[in-house]
Amino acid sequence: MTGPTGVGIGWRPEIAGFVAELPGLRFVEVVAESVAASGPLPPGLADLRGRGVTVVPHGVRLSLGGAEPVDPARVAHLAAVAELVAAPLVSEHIAFVRAGGLEAGHLLPLPRSRAAVDAVCANVARAQAEIPVPIALEPIAALFDWPDDELDEAAFLTEILDRTGALLLLDIANVYANARNRGADPLDLLDRLPLERVGYVHVAGGAEHGGFYHDTHTDPVPPAVLELVGELCARRRPPALLLERDGAYPPASVLRAELDALAAASGFPAVT
Repeated sequence: MTGPTGVGIGWRPEIAGFVAELPGLRFVEVVAESVAASGPLPPGLADLRGRGVTVVPHGVRLSLGGAEPVDPARVAHLAAVAELVAAPLVSEHIAFVRAGGLEAGHLLPLPRSRAAVDAVCANVARAQAEIPVPIALEPIAALFDWPDDELDEAAFLTEILDRTGALLLLDIANVYANARNRGADPLDLLDRLPLERVGYVHVAGGAEHGGFYHDTHTDPVPPAVLELVGELCARRRPPALLLERDGAYPPASVLRAELDALAAASGFPAVT
């Protein structure tokens, strides 16, 4: 079973009609928690599967970075959705969303410590034991670093990937956001990551508020992020890139232009 290839888009009910009309589309990503494990698939998603479009379930609530073991029911749900859509892989975040029985409702950053590496690896192993396909791990955008960090981001991510054997879901917009907010060079991270482990890439828009760049998923993809896509592809082109939009959906012409720009920056065929 091969993974996603080319340029894709995040499938959302609000833009299902637009996505259905993309003639060259080869893959989409769906939020796993939005799909009932027992089916049926939402009609638009089922139609895409019927056309042979690859569907990748993207989890947002496993809390792989939590100090507590992952919830077996949530892992089982992700595994069931993967089977339902015949996914070649699934993805989740290197983050935590709950602690002590409390749900944050947001993806929260981990301290880059040895203890956090151990916690992530243990939870990834628990998930891998139940999920029938490979898992790709996505580092998140964070507005701050914890004071007890022991590792830089590249070393932290590489150790997790090496110990788990997982793939990397590289969010290039997060790379840009984190570097900008830390006053760092995003190319330094790209040059130190194991790019051969990338399963696919997220690309999204953002905006600056209060002196910080926020990865909003509701704003246009800025030119600097597209430039970073080009830099990534010059180093090692990933198998696939996906445009994320999670609200404030623009007209179809604007979405087509963003997909075309992503294809141009990466050298993949246009899907519009």
